[in-house]
Amino acid sequence: MGNQSDQWQQIVSSYKGEGEVKWEQTGGINPVDGPVALCVGGGNRLTGHLAPDFWGASCDADEEEVGGFMRKELVPTAILAKAHMPDLAKVVPAFNVESIEANAGEFVKQKVSRLKVEFESLEFNQRFLATVPKDHDPIALRELFSPGFLEWTTTIDREVDFGINDRQLWFLWRLRERSAAELKLALKNAGELFRRLHAEMDEDGIHTYPAGPWNAGLAPFPAD
Repeated sequence: MGNQSDQWQQIVSSYKGEGEVKWEQTGGINPVDGPVALCVGGGNRLTGHLAPDFWGASCDADEEEVGGFMRKELVPTAILAKAHMPDLAKVVPAFNVESIEANAGEFVKQKVSRLKVEFESLEFNQRFLATVPKDHDPIALRELFSPGFLEWTTTIDREVDFGINDRQLWFLWRLRERSAAELKLALKNAGELFRRLHAEMDEDGIHTYPAGPWNAGLAPFPAD
């Protein structure tokens, strides 16, 4: 048996997804004339058709040291998934939704620079803190999340954060174990978030791009 880092690398590099998926030990950048790459510098990067109707990239996150004095190694405690979503960024240019339980120590810092957004779902408000930058309109985010979307987020049985930044949707899944089943579950939920946000925009009559390799930085977005 190899060490924990090697075992996890074998799990991630063997991930099949829903179509073509490329594994890299460390995520690099795309050619100058290509789309912007996702998860640049991230360990164990996967790029491609990661889950049903979801193209994007994922990598290790929040690494910690494990092992004894003579042999320490870094392993992830979370998975970060990303997708290019310029259509969503036109509606809400930036927002964060963070697990209150997982991030309790960080929220004091955010009060200075961010606006809290509350929703009609008490359960959602108890589990997550949603914020936008102070110079952004919180109403746009409140209108984007329907009751059905809010209810779905509270059914996720892991501590998760998500949001949009630099026109990229990001989704952080905190691991209970480093296994193939956990990896698949994380990317399935990342894909479901992607799909549901598209559905929210479609219901509001907002232009969206079809899901495809452009969301993963593998091709230019289709012309409007």
